[in-house]
Amino acid sequence: MALTSEELNYLLYRYLLESGYTHTAFTFANESLVKQSGINGADVPPGALISFVQKGMLYSNIEQHVNDDGTIMDDGDDDKLASLLLPGHVQSRENEDKDDNGDGMDEDGLEVEASKITTLSGHDNEVFTVAWNPVKSLLASGSGDSSARIWHIPASESGPEAERNTQWHQLEHFNASSNEKAKDVTTLDWNSEGSLLATGSYDGHARIWNEQGKLVMTLQKHKGPVFSLKWNRTGSMLLSGSVDKTAIVWDCKTGDVIQHFQLHQAPTLDVDWRNSNSFASCSTDKTIFVCKVGEEQAVKKFSGHTDEVNAIKWDPTGTMLASCSDDYSAKIWSVKQDEPLHDLRTHTKEIYTIKWSPTGPGTKNPNKPLLLATASFDSLVKLWDIERGVDVLTLTKHTEPVYSVAFNPTGDLLASGSFDKCLHIWSVKDGCVVKTLKGASGIFEVAWNSAGDKVAACFFNKVVQVIDFDLRK
Repeated sequence: MALTSEELNYLLYRYLLESGYTHTAFTFANESLVKQSGINGADVPPGALISFVQKGMLYSNIEQHVNDDGTIMDDGDDDKLASLLLPGHVQSRENEDKDDNGDGMDEDGLEVEASKITTLSGHDNEVFTVAWNPVKSLLASGSGDSSARIWHIPASESGPEAERNTQWHQLEHFNASSNEKAKDVTTLDWNSEGSLLATGSYDGHARIWNEQGKLVMTLQKHKGPVFSLKWNRTGSMLLSGSVDKTAIVWDCKTGDVIQHFQLHQAPTLDVDWRNSNSFASCSTDKTIFVCKVGEEQAVKKFSGHTDEVNAIKWDPTGTMLASCSDDYSAKIWSVKQDEPLHDLRTHTKEIYTIKWSPTGPGTKNPNKPLLLATASFDSLVKLWDIERGVDVLTLTKHTEPVYSVAFNPTGDLLASGSFDKCLHIWSVKDGCVVKTLKGASGIFEVAWNSAGDKVAACFFNKVVQVIDFDLRK
């Protein structure tokens, strides 16, 4: 059996994607042209590269214990050979099971009832991102199958009945020049009125759709995959960040470029508006820029991280900027100074994402303290008291990298999604798990609806699941 270079590149791409290195995976795919290989991702099982490597190591080790005539060497250590025949991750899993003492997932009755779960099927590849419409019961999803979908989620139904009654619009992404599919939909965002959905794609284009799924306009200027899209508060401008190292501000009425920011020296991974005309961007070049529309130079540059900056988020008042990085740290910045206000360093692996709570000054919950949630590849979620710069809760239920966290609208609950296939809903007050959804594959993103009674999660196995959540029921 032999692997072609195209097949090996695809396995490497899938390994990066499955391991949580989403930005690196897209960059590698862009440079190695794996999307042009014609390989059907649905035919490649999860963990394929690891499986190949393990088998290669296994056969190499077995050869050392086999005579030339094919008989097994008699070294008096049958257990050693047996251990070679059992992959290491299986051995460790068996040991974990032995130490588990039968600790079941639903020992406290916390698992979501099947009648409260609505499974949305239809995508042909992994689903990377989900976003609720801020006004209506609409859920958008973006997938590696070159499409996004807008699902009409029944407000009062859930489970099989809701699955039968759910309608959707399919948003196919085609290259304007070749009319071929544009590959992965990497990011999406609704405007504040819920009337328009923006999607970013692997082909470097941003697209704007109405809520009925009709394409309104295609924004073509980037030369690489678009990783992040954000509407400003008034909905007049759209901000995009791309692998081509740039950020672009678009006029959403005309589709024209208002300003093209070329400040980073490497791919732009995330962008976030501070207010209606000021924003921040971060990059694999380890820097963060704060920019203002109409000004050529950056208002501020932050250079404190020592590795790729994965995500940035302004607090509800636009006063503080949070960032997280592959250097295992999260930082809190103010445009009034060069050094971070706080350097948050208790995670032991890369921090993939961050979210501010919808609490404190400038929010609908002004009497509750402002918190920051960080999610890391160390399988931990941490909640930070920003006034003191200390972690007040460490949430430890996950066993694999955590890719997404989301607060409910009141800030009392936090949802987290991991590649351990679990969505946990936590009480922010005491860090206890309130509910758990056990899926069939890794979770890329979780999101609450505006009413706070439904949580959506998108999975590696091509589905989206919505759970009804109401503590009063």
